[in-house]
Amino acid sequence: MSRVHLGYGSEWHMLRYLGRHRRLLTERVLELTGGSSIKWCDFDFTKGISPEQNYGDAELKGLNFLQSNHPARAAWSKWWPQTGNVQNWDAVGIHRTEGGVEEWLLVEAKGNVSELESVTKAKERGGLPAIRRCLSETRKAFGVVLERDWTKPYYQYANRLAVLHFLEDSGVPARLLFVYFTGDCARSRICPAGDAEWEPGLAVMKSNLGLTGTSLLDQKIHHLFLPVVLEEGRH
Repeated sequence: MSRVHLGYGSEWHMLRYLGRHRRLLTERVLELTGGSSIKWCDFDFTKGISPEQNYGDAELKGLNFLQSNHPARAAWSKWWPQTGNVQNWDAVGIHRTEGGVEEWLLVEAKGNVSELESVTKAKERGGLPAIRRCLSETRKAFGVVLERDWTKPYYQYANRLAVLHFLEDSGVPARLLFVYFTGDCARSRICPAGDAEWEPGLAVMKSNLGLTGTSLLDQKIHHLFLPVVLEEGRH
């Protein structure tokens, strides 16, 4: 888990929205998904309290939002390597569709363009072969016909897609929500001031991954642009 920065950064702004603007956040998400409600999940506590541990809080990771005896958790531990840094979620919710179906809503947030890029740190003698196998399976599920190396330079986005594929393939309904904040002020970072400034980087990322947006899984992915500060009266 990365450290929360006071006053800036995607984690900070997610905390603000979840703590102080939860109604607005929920409304915006439901406008995208067409759902009826969201119940946001609490995070866990960690042992000890220090700034390095985000003041004693821990993000939900991997599939640990599922009950400990859920069969998908056991299957996940065999499918995806459990060593190293597994997927961390900026927020997790239970999303209810208009038809009453409950789905897991897994959230990844970004505050600046450089956060889009990442490379796996897994080693060839460690979990890298298994990760490649999982990502290859995920590419096929998304209908990517050309060979693509999903371990770089957009590995984080790719491994979130792998989680969605695994859950849906395991009969666990889920959605991915990518939140892109506008108007952040991180030092020495390109922080988009508006929605349009995110679009070129996102287009390059999707093209690099070979995503076409036409698969059934693509319909379970949502991109939400949120300003760090709304104009007065626009709530």
